[in-house]
Amino acid sequence: MSDISGTPRRRHRRRGKALALGVPLTLTAAGALAYGTDLGAFGSGAQRTASAATAAPAWATASADGFASVNALGQNGTYGGRNGKTVTVKTLADLEKYATSSEPYVIVVAATITMNPVGKEIKVQSDKTIVGSGTSGQIVGGGFFLGQGVHNVIIRNLTIRDAYQGVWNDKEHDFDGIQMDGAHHVWIDHNDIRHMADGLIDSRKDTTYLTVSWNKLSQENKAFGIGWTTNVTADITIHHNWVRETEQRNPSTDNVAHAHLYNNFLEDVAGTDIKSSYGNYSRGKTNMVLENSYFQGMTNPVVRDATATLVQRGNLFSGTSGKNESGGSGAAWNPKTYYPYTLDKTADVPALLKSGTGPRGSIGTVASTASAKGSTGSTGSTTKAAAAATTLTVAKDGSGQYTTVQAAVNAVPANNPSRVVIAVRPGTYRELVKVPSNKPHVTIQGTGGSRKDTTIVYNNASGTPKPGGGTYGTGGSATVAVEADDFQARNLTISNDFDEGAHQDIAGQAVALRTAADKVFLDGVIVTGDQDTLLVDTASKDKLGRVYMTNSYVVGNVDFIFGRATAVIDKSVITLKKRFNGTSAGYVTAPSTVAGRKGILIANTTIGGDVSDRSFYLGRPWHAGGDASLDPQTTIRNSTLSAAIRTAPWTDMSGFHWKDDRFAEYQNKGAGAGAASSERPHLSDAQATGQEVADWLAGWTPTAS
Repeated sequence: MSDISGTPRRRHRRRGKALALGVPLTLTAAGALAYGTDLGAFGSGAQRTASAATAAPAWATASADGFASVNALGQNGTYGGRNGKTVTVKTLADLEKYATSSEPYVIVVAATITMNPVGKEIKVQSDKTIVGSGTSGQIVGGGFFLGQGVHNVIIRNLTIRDAYQGVWNDKEHDFDGIQMDGAHHVWIDHNDIRHMADGLIDSRKDTTYLTVSWNKLSQENKAFGIGWTTNVTADITIHHNWVRETEQRNPSTDNVAHAHLYNNFLEDVAGTDIKSSYGNYSRGKTNMVLENSYFQGMTNPVVRDATATLVQRGNLFSGTSGKNESGGSGAAWNPKTYYPYTLDKTADVPALLKSGTGPRGSIGTVASTASAKGSTGSTGSTTKAAAAATTLTVAKDGSGQYTTVQAAVNAVPANNPSRVVIAVRPGTYRELVKVPSNKPHVTIQGTGGSRKDTTIVYNNASGTPKPGGGTYGTGGSATVAVEADDFQARNLTISNDFDEGAHQDIAGQAVALRTAADKVFLDGVIVTGDQDTLLVDTASKDKLGRVYMTNSYVVGNVDFIFGRATAVIDKSVITLKKRFNGTSAGYVTAPSTVAGRKGILIANTTIGGDVSDRSFYLGRPWHAGGDASLDPQTTIRNSTLSAAIRTAPWTDMSGFHWKDDRFAEYQNKGAGAGAASSERPHLSDAQATGQEVADWLAGWTPTAS
C-alpha cells in the first residue's frame, strides 16, 4: 500500500429454564475483545493422532452447520473430538471405552460391532466424534444415548440397524438408534439408521442446537421424534435427509422454538406393507420453517397443530393425499439470522438424496458440511470423491519429518492432485513460509490443544532491506504467503512482530498473512500484527480470489484487513490495537475491490479492543496505485461494535472519497453501532438479502479437509 499514517486521511435468547444466552452467528461478550487469555472459545482445529491409531477419514474433523454451529450455552459450534486423539475401534469394548471417556476423541469405527445385550445404548460423553470408516462402520442391535448436558458430539458415516424385536409399534423395548435427553450441540450426519425397535432418532427433553443432515432413515414405525417437554426452547435444523418407508414421526416436532427443515425427501413407496400416517408435523407450540422439500406418496404430508406455526416455501408434492397445512400465529423468523445455508432446487432433491445420503463408500470421500458440491459449485446428483489426504509432520525438535514449515511445503509435489496436510507440532517457528501457485490443496494445521500453541512468525516490513538490494514492499513482507488455490489453515497463529517503534527509519507496513489465491479457508487461526496484518489479494486484477475466515482472530491497528479479494470474516473477533507509541488511531479495513466484484464482508463478528473510545474507523477506500477504476467495498453486518468505533465510521484515503465507493452496515449492535445517516449508510432489508455470506462465496462451500 501507499504511505499510510496514523492521522485521519438479534440476540437469540434461551427461554424457559435455560441458563445461558446464545447469540446467532456472533460471539458472546466474555473474552471477545482480547486474545491473550484463552482463545479456546471456538475449539481449535487440532487433531492429535495416537501413536497406535490410524488416521481419521479426511472429513472426520469437520464441524457442523445449521443450529449445531451456533454459539450458545458455552459451546461455540459443534466440532466433536477434533481436539483429541484419533483412535480406531473394532470391538464393543473399545467403542464403549472411548465414547464414554471424559477426554475428547475422534473414534473411527472400522468394523461391524454387535451390541450386547440387544438394545444397548452406549452413553456417549461430550467432545466426541464417532465416524464410520467407509461403509465398514456398523452398529447392530443397539445405538447411542446422549444424556443431560452432553454436548459437542458428532455421529457420522455409520450404519445403525436391526434392534427390531418383531413388534411393529413396540411399547416394551425402547431401543433407539440415537437418543438424546437434554443434550446440546449435536451433529448427526451421513448415517443409515433403520429397523430399530422403537425409534431411529429421538431428540427429547430440551435437546437443542441439533443438526440432522444427509441421513437415510428407513424401515421403521417411528422415524424421528422431537419433544417430550413442555418447554419451548429447542432450536433444530433438519436438512437433506431421505426418510422412506416409515409410518410416523417423520419428524414429529413438538414444542421446538425454531425448527428449520429443508431439502428433505419423504417417500412412501407404493405397494409395500408400510404406510405413512403423516409426514412433517409441527406440533404443540413449534415454530417451523419448511423449505424446498419433496414429498412422494405421503399421506398427510404436512400437519400443523392449532397451537403451532408452520411456514412453507418451495415444497413439492407428488402423489400425496390428506392434510397439507401451514399458518399459525407465531412470530415470523428467518433461519439466516442464525446461520448461513443454501437451498438446493426442490426438483433435484430425490436424485440428490438417493445418491448422497448415508455412509460414504471410501474414507477419502469428502462430504460437505452443507451439501456435496460439484466442480461448478452447484449441487449435483453424486457426491464428489477425492483421494485420501497425505500428511507431512513438522516438529522443531526433529521428531517429525521436517523441522520447518517451509521444508514441508517444498516437499509437496508440483501440481499435486489431492490434499496434503502439513501437521505442525507445538512450537514457535521463526521463518518465512510461501505456498507457491503450483501447490494447491495444502492445509497447514497446528496440532496443539490451542491455536496459540503453534506460531509461525517473522518480522519483515515493507521497508526492510532485501538481500541483494531493494526492500520487501508491503506484499513481500508477509510472514506466510499463499499463492495456491484451495489452501486451508487451522489451529495456529500467524504473526508479524516487526518492531515499528525501534525502526522508525523504514516503512512500517508489516503483513502477517498474504493470500493471493482462490478458495482460501482460514479456520480457527490468529493473524496478528500492527499495520497491514492481513492482506487478502488475488493472483491478478482479472482473477477471482475468495477467502473465508471463521472462528478466528485478526489483530492490528492501521488498514489491517485490506486488499482486492472477495473476502468473508465470519463468526470471529477483530481486535483493535494501540499504535507503537501508545496512541489509539486506526482503520479496520482498506478494500481495493475491482469494479463488479464483492469486496470485504465482516459478518457475525465482534470488533473492539483496549483502545480509546471513538478512535477507529471501520474502513477507507484503497485505490491501489491511484487506480480510479476500482470500486472498494466493505460491508459489516450482524456484528457487535465496541465504543472504539467512530460515530462517522468511514473516511477518505489518498484523495478518494469513501462515498464514491461501497461502504455500508446492516443490523450491527453494541456501543459503537449507530443509526443510519448520510455519514453512516445502512443497507435496506432488500439490499441485505444480496449481501450475505453465500453471495460472497458464490457457490463455494468451505469444508474442512
